[in-house]
Amino acid sequence: MSPSSAGTPNAGSESDRRRKEVGEGGGGGALLGVDYIRSSSTPVTKVVPHPPAYRTLNRHTAIMVLISLGILGLALMRGVPAQSSSTSTAAAVPTGTPISGDYTGAYRPRVHYTPPKGFMNDPNGLFLDPNGTWHLYYQYNPTDVVAGNQHWGHATSPDLYRWTNQPIALFPPNATSGVFSGSAVLDPNNTSGFFPNQTDGVVAMYTLNTPTAQVQEIAYSTDGGYTFTPYEGNPVIDIGSTQFRDPKVVRYQDHWVMVIAFASEWVIGVYTSPNLIDWTHASNISHIGLLGVQYECPNLVQVPVTGSGSTKESEGWVLTISINPGAPLGGSITEYFAGEFNGTHFEPYDGAARLSNFAKDDYAGQFFYDQPVSIGWASNWQYTNEVPTANEGWRSAMTLPRKNYLNNTGLGGYELVQEIYDLSPILGNNTIPQTNLVNSTASTTLPNVSALYFDANITIPANSTFNSNAVFNFTFATGTGGESVKGGYRFAGTPANTIWLDRGNTNGFDSPFLTDKFSASQVNRATRIQGVVDRSLIEVYVDGGAVVGTMVVFPTEPLVQFDFESRNLPEGPEISFAAWELVDTWA
Repeated sequence: MSPSSAGTPNAGSESDRRRKEVGEGGGGGALLGVDYIRSSSTPVTKVVPHPPAYRTLNRHTAIMVLISLGILGLALMRGVPAQSSSTSTAAAVPTGTPISGDYTGAYRPRVHYTPPKGFMNDPNGLFLDPNGTWHLYYQYNPTDVVAGNQHWGHATSPDLYRWTNQPIALFPPNATSGVFSGSAVLDPNNTSGFFPNQTDGVVAMYTLNTPTAQVQEIAYSTDGGYTFTPYEGNPVIDIGSTQFRDPKVVRYQDHWVMVIAFASEWVIGVYTSPNLIDWTHASNISHIGLLGVQYECPNLVQVPVTGSGSTKESEGWVLTISINPGAPLGGSITEYFAGEFNGTHFEPYDGAARLSNFAKDDYAGQFFYDQPVSIGWASNWQYTNEVPTANEGWRSAMTLPRKNYLNNTGLGGYELVQEIYDLSPILGNNTIPQTNLVNSTASTTLPNVSALYFDANITIPANSTFNSNAVFNFTFATGTGGESVKGGYRFAGTPANTIWLDRGNTNGFDSPFLTDKFSASQVNRATRIQGVVDRSLIEVYVDGGAVVGTMVVFPTEPLVQFDFESRNLPEGPEISFAAWELVDTWA
């Protein structure tokens, strides 16, 4: 998480580095980039990972060089000053009352969550309470439309679409610190000791960022997550690092497990605790997948497993790591790894790095506590501080909520499928009734500029033969001015079985980093293509979320004309197509 991340990496002790060089502590140190370093059973206040980068340098010299390069380079790449949270104006932030916002702006999504005003980034502390209310916290600057001055904003929903803004939940303790990303858990058995007379206590664990360190703190809530009291013994973990952040906590059998990023060392640490207060370092997962410049915002969660021929249990584990900068398309993105977890050590099924999104605007996704449901941040650090929604008083949106599971694809390994969470609470008028779209067209207009959902279910007989021009396409256009966003699916040709998106014909925002075209190919032809067009945010989901693309769009006029077509398909296939207006959740 963090709009600024410059700091001093920890080189680690000499014995730490020697252990890594010889592979001590689990026998699998070099396998698939997973470095298992066992710790003692005694809770620790300082744990230093042991990257190999400093073996040939004087430690003092290496650290000084990395400090300078880190502060300069990351500040430039993110477009904000390093440690920008030091400019906090917490005294001006309202307490005890929700912040009001103007939701009438032309770019404001109608079904994706956006903050009432100010700047939002990573989702934090997600949980479903015993009453069935979903809680979304998020990185929030309530006093400006750029990253910095980190608080935890808060919103609640009965269905993950209709959100109610709540008062800010967590505040920095002073003007030079920020409450960075973290997670929240329910503690019904009072393992923490904070809740002697209730079963619905909530504990949040987060990174407190200061000019000199990133430390891990906890706060507890006795009113279901609406207000929090910081633990008087904070911090619960302090390793003396400025690059140690974004704790994600889950329950594993009889203990708590936390994953956290040693950001600039490309290490995910695994910690355990009996009570959410005393933490013991258990293992490290290091240099796995795409490295980028730093790791951030890890998740280690259990999700259902499906797929024919699966030999795994009915539930498997997924580790997600967000990297920034350094994504293949530039800026920030999230990668994931399916694997096994035994309560202290994670081992991926294979060494492949798989991205959670084929477009560019989906980062730092977090899973709800004890639920296979996630939400991501729909932006990219390369341009998030510059997008034109600032003219409406806000910046950044969340992705649609997603229900996740692992699918065993056979030779392709386990893929994370991210289904659109149940849209039924917000389905509106059926603007395009169900029709067979094979070699035909369908269109609709939404003059009130609400959101549109479309769903194409594709049936292809086994003996079908496609020519290279067989396509399903869609165009979303402005009423005048000629701007449009396009996309589609190519059934054959080169490349075949490929979804694509193109935002290049929009004129409301320009940046050298605003990549305009995206695509992803599959082994097999798609059987379903869904999408949501929500003013300045478009998402497509192929095969129920096996492939997902999320991108922001900024035309100078609203997208009001929606055209769909398929061409050059052979006889036999069917495309059962329909589209719906989505209810305006902010009307």
